Amino acid sequence: MQATNIRVRFAPSPTGGLHLGGVRTVLFNYLFAKKHKGTFVLRIEDTDQTRFVEGAEQYILDCLNWCGLLPDEGPHVGGPYAPYRQSERKANYRSYAEQLVAQGHAYYAFDTPEELDKWRKDVPNFQYGQAYRAQLRNSTNLAAEEVAQLLASSVPHVIRIKMPANETVHFTDMIRGEVSFDTNLVDDKVLLKADGMPTYHLAVVVDDYLMKISHAFRGEEWLPSAPVHLLVWEYLGWKADMPQWAHLPLILKPDGNGKLSKRDGDRLGFPVFAMNWKDPNSGELTAGFRELGFLPEAFINLLAMLGWNDGTDQEVFSLAELIEKFDLSRVSHAGAKFDFEKAKWYNAEWIKRLDETQLAEEVLHFLAKPEIANDAYFKRILELVKERLVLLSDFWPQASFFFTEPTSIDVDSVKPKWSAEKGAFFTNLIHQFSQSNSWDSVALEELFKTQAEQAGLKVGELMLPFRIMLVGGKFGPAVFDIAATIGKEKTLQRIQHALPLFAN
Repeated sequence: MQATNIRVRFAPSPTGGLHLGGVRTVLFNYLFAKKHKGTFVLRIEDTDQTRFVEGAEQYILDCLNWCGLLPDEGPHVGGPYAPYRQSERKANYRSYAEQLVAQGHAYYAFDTPEELDKWRKDVPNFQYGQAYRAQLRNSTNLAAEEVAQLLASSVPHVIRIKMPANETVHFTDMIRGEVSFDTNLVDDKVLLKADGMPTYHLAVVVDDYLMKISHAFRGEEWLPSAPVHLLVWEYLGWKADMPQWAHLPLILKPDGNGKLSKRDGDRLGFPVFAMNWKDPNSGELTAGFRELGFLPEAFINLLAMLGWNDGTDQEVFSLAELIEKFDLSRVSHAGAKFDFEKAKWYNAEWIKRLDETQLAEEVLHFLAKPEIANDAYFKRILELVKERLVLLSDFWPQASFFFTEPTSIDVDSVKPKWSAEKGAFFTNLIHQFSQSNSWDSVALEELFKTQAEQAGLKVGELMLPFRIMLVGGKFGPAVFDIAATIGKEKTLQRIQHALPLFAN
């Protein structure tokens, strides 16, 4: 494999949020390109103007930037094969469609939308193809003079591929092996629409050829379109230059029954988009992994493991490790179930692995709380709670009491076992703590245990009330670390505040 010839592309349509399956397609393209010292191209396929959504292209770029999967060529970085938006390449496509017509591999179709709707209504499972082609208004059965007159009169029309009868087309998929199709089962897809814009079926072939794409990785859902694309490559005389194809396995619902959709995420309570997406037309906000509190390192790690493994038990990979170990032969052809609990596990593992400075930056950026400075106090707290974080959003619930007084005290967890003796213990503890010259966790724990022993009380029965006094609830890191961190004054104030609540 000649590394210098490797050119892959991600070609999304700017129609809405970026599904995690789309990001996985980006990732596999990116890993393959980087492993082989190749080029990763971003191409915006915006030929369907009826589905174009304002802001969607920038959103895609923002998602790739967050994931650290930046294209080498694309609409915002340029490159030798610009432009990288298909709408800006419109003039290129008609000539190729006309070439196919001239060769007899495509034809003009003048059917109106109303006429086609009637066919669909009258004929179950209607397909525009071999079975009905001769009964429809197209250049395969109209007189040449009539076709010329219709074209000269600018009558709206499309150009359709003419699927051959009784042929088998096949290719070797890098994941699935040999794949073949019966042309009798494939309809005559539109190649050029009435507005002069190409459909995906024509544009993807023309642009992959002109941009010298060597490998095309796309989702399994595009497999039924492969025979059309294979024939377009062949009919245009480019078959020798056709990229090697790999159709990636679907990402399935948690129960394995069908492709994971946005609706599934809404129903089951987890995101399926990389980042928050707000539809500019409806105003609907769809949650993303970033805003939920996922690290980009964890997000790409979990996506890599949906359908790929390196043959070992290793599960946590950095991007550099993924580049080094990625091999398409290790990609499964079977769909991969999405497990949100496993996704959160990856995030927790990456939170533990990030160095202090990087994790601090991620948490501070996520919290957007300017009053919390990135100083030694913040980093001390982060070190105490990081083992308890699954998402970045967990930091504030787990650590807010370090910065502000608890907003509530879980009195109900203490009252049933509260006693006058315990009240006396904490009253005395206030005095002992106030007199202590040492304020570190070891010294505080020793003093606490000594006082408990002198009072004839079990340390275990005193720890929960002490924790709730400082924290407000039954959570947080080691309680003496908490006291040592918030300092003597706040510790004493919180004990004094909670004592009357427990006694009432």
